[in-house]
Amino acid sequence: MRPRDGGALYWRGLRVAGILPLANTATGATMRLLYSLLFYCLMPFVLLRMLWRSRLAPAYRRRWAERLGFFTAPADVRPLIWVHAVSVGETLAAAPVIEALLQRYPGHQLAVTTTTPTGSERVMALFGERVFHVYAPWDLPGAVRRFVRRLQPQLLLIMETELWPNMLHYSAAAGCRVVLANARLSARSAKGYARLGGLTRKMLGQLDCVACQARADGERFVELGLPRERLHLTGSIKFDLELGESLRREAAKLRGDLACEQRPVLVAASTHPGEDEQILDAFSALREQYPALLLVLVPRHPERFDSVAALCEARGWRVLRRSAGRAPAPADDILLGDTMGELLLLLSAARVAIIGGSLIEHGGHNVLEAAAWGAPVVTGPWMFNFEEISRLLVAEGGMIRLEQPQQLAATLLQLLDDEPRCQRMGAAGLKVVSENGGARERLLHLVAEQLPPP
Repeated sequence: MRPRDGGALYWRGLRVAGILPLANTATGATMRLLYSLLFYCLMPFVLLRMLWRSRLAPAYRRRWAERLGFFTAPADVRPLIWVHAVSVGETLAAAPVIEALLQRYPGHQLAVTTTTPTGSERVMALFGERVFHVYAPWDLPGAVRRFVRRLQPQLLLIMETELWPNMLHYSAAAGCRVVLANARLSARSAKGYARLGGLTRKMLGQLDCVACQARADGERFVELGLPRERLHLTGSIKFDLELGESLRREAAKLRGDLACEQRPVLVAASTHPGEDEQILDAFSALREQYPALLLVLVPRHPERFDSVAALCEARGWRVLRRSAGRAPAPADDILLGDTMGELLLLLSAARVAIIGGSLIEHGGHNVLEAAAWGAPVVTGPWMFNFEEISRLLVAEGGMIRLEQPQQLAATLLQLLDDEPRCQRMGAAGLKVVSENGGARERLLHLVAEQLPPP
């Protein structure tokens, strides 16, 4: 369960309703019933939250019927594979897998669900009419039953750790095989799931296969109740990042537009509230030593584009929006990444890359997109969502993980002053990416084992 979909409301509700103390003694079926009743009670707050978010992102107030399981199913009568990718990050990670499924299973229809409008936009931009896209249903019994009945999936492929009790229950009850792909489970998340003991064991028992990123994550799944024979260590599919020729041509043009040979470029990727201020403080200190330094600042969520631009301008910086469609002038201080689907491209210009979600206790974002371009990576202390990947990069010397966010400016200055070190870090990051590929093929092999023969 994820806070972005109201998960925080469910946890608070479980505490207030006194359900958490029952979690380790009640059966999974009883806990799912109590969970469902509470979800129905919380729906007014979930809807209010959607309306609140729609102030800045109007798409949140549209297509609510889909979230309740009301939609027109595709007329295609082929067997169906359902891929659930929550938002942009999961969609981009799943994209190569979806492409492979389209090629290897032409006799199947593919349905891809997301929970956020940005995820929906990415699915449509990447695949168009080649897949059927619909919002995933809210985890209400009626909504999920309608959804499953309309699509009748043979296989549900869930990206990362998006576990919802009714989604799993009704999928399994309909005979749908369930694979948890690219699975990860931090120690913090495991503690949360452990508090719902009976419900968690029931959910994990409904997974036919877990393709896990790292051994430590896998052991946490087993400790929570996953049968060990269903656990498979595949590594992270995010290592299988491909930088095609078309993208490399775009990257060369971007570096020319940004005048990377004349001015160093600092890319801050996927930032959250509370991080932009820290990055701007560091940028201000760096400009004293490097007056030509360009900051490429990419907020994680599009509804924050305007507020982040206003924050930069309030501090006296000249801001150019990427959506303006022109190259930065020498007088431009900050290029605001306010377009969707271009983060990987923008990271190609980085002399040094800062990965957001790590300077606050969010858990970090994908560091491999920067490492794949040979860029030195700097993160804050909080990278628990990418613990194993971070460990590998730090061990090889491709990434610096700060002990305190206050070290950001000094660390960036050291790197900008030491070009040979930046090159060594970039080479180390490339080495980690190249040596840890293959997870996608291992995952597709597991998928083939779960699908019935044609």
